Amino acid sequence: MDTKSGRRRLRTRWRTQDTELTLLALPTTIWYILFCFLPMFGLIIAFKDFKIHGGFLSNVIHSEWSGFKNFEFLFKSNDAWVVIRNTLGYNAIFIVLSIVVPVALALMIGQLHSSKAGKAYQTIMFLPYFLSWVVVSAIVWAFLSFDKGIANQFLADMGKDPVNWYMEPKYWPYFLVFMNVWKGLGYGMVVYLATISGIDSTYYEAAVIDGASKWQQARYLTLPLMKLVIVMMFILAVGRIFYTDFGLFFQVPRDSNSLFNVATTIDVLVYKQLKTATVGMASASAFVQSVLGCVTILTANWIVRRIDPDSAMM
Repeated sequence: MDTKSGRRRLRTRWRTQDTELTLLALPTTIWYILFCFLPMFGLIIAFKDFKIHGGFLSNVIHSEWSGFKNFEFLFKSNDAWVVIRNTLGYNAIFIVLSIVVPVALALMIGQLHSSKAGKAYQTIMFLPYFLSWVVVSAIVWAFLSFDKGIANQFLADMGKDPVNWYMEPKYWPYFLVFMNVWKGLGYGMVVYLATISGIDSTYYEAAVIDGASKWQQARYLTLPLMKLVIVMMFILAVGRIFYTDFGLFFQVPRDSNSLFNVATTIDVLVYKQLKTATVGMASASAFVQSVLGCVTILTANWIVRRIDPDSAMM
C-alpha cells in the first residue's frame, strides 16, 4: 500500500521535464488565447444591430439586439443559393483533387531512383505555394488581359478573335480549379511524400522478392500504409467545406461583376458586406460558417469511425 501511494506521489510531482514542455507549449497557448478564444466575444455582434460610433466595447454594449435578423440576409437574399452553391461545389472538387493529384504525384516521385531528381521536382512544385494570391492574380492578368494578354496574342497569331476573359463566366470554373490545384499541389505532395519516406523499406524488399511490380507495390503496400494520413487530410478538408480561399475568389477574378455567379463565395460575400458597413451581417455569415464547419468535421469523423475506427481522428 505504501509503495502504491509513493508511486502516486511520484507521478504527481512536478518535474524539470514538465517545466520544459510547459515553456515549449506556452507561446502556442498564448497565441490561441489571444487570437482564437478572446475574439469569440465578438460573436455577440451577429445578434446585434452593430453601430460604429465609439470604442469597440462601447459599440457592442450600446448596440441594440436584433435577434436573428442578421442571419436572414444570408438565406433570403437572391444571391444566397449562388453563393452557397459556389462554396460547396468548388470545395467538393478541391477536396477530391487535393487528395487524388498529390497522392498520385507523391507515388510517382517516390518511385524515382534519383534522389536529386526527386528533390528538384518537389522544389519546383512547392514554389507556387509561397506565392501570394496578389502575385498570382498579376500573373493571371498577364495571361488573360484583353489588350496585351499572352492568351489573346496567341489567339491573334492563329487568326482568331481575342476573348475578354474577365467578362466570360463559362471559362472561370476551370481557371479557379486549376489555380487552386496548381498552388496547393506542392504542399499536399510533400505531406504524402513524408509519409512514404517513413514506410519501412523491408516491406518493399519483401514485395520485390515475391515478384511484385511497381504498380502492385503502390496499390497493395504504399496506399494502404498511407490510408491514415489520407483520411486525416480528408477530414480536415471537409471541416473547411464552408470556407474558401478569399484570395483565389476575389483577387484572381479581380472582383469582376460579370463573374459574380461563378466566383462569389461566402467569404467574398462577407468581405463585401463589411465594405457596406453591415458588420452584423458579416459577423452572422462568419458565425454560420464556423458552426457548419464544426458540424461537418464531426460528422465526417463519425462516419470514418463507424467504417474504420483506427482511421478516425478522435
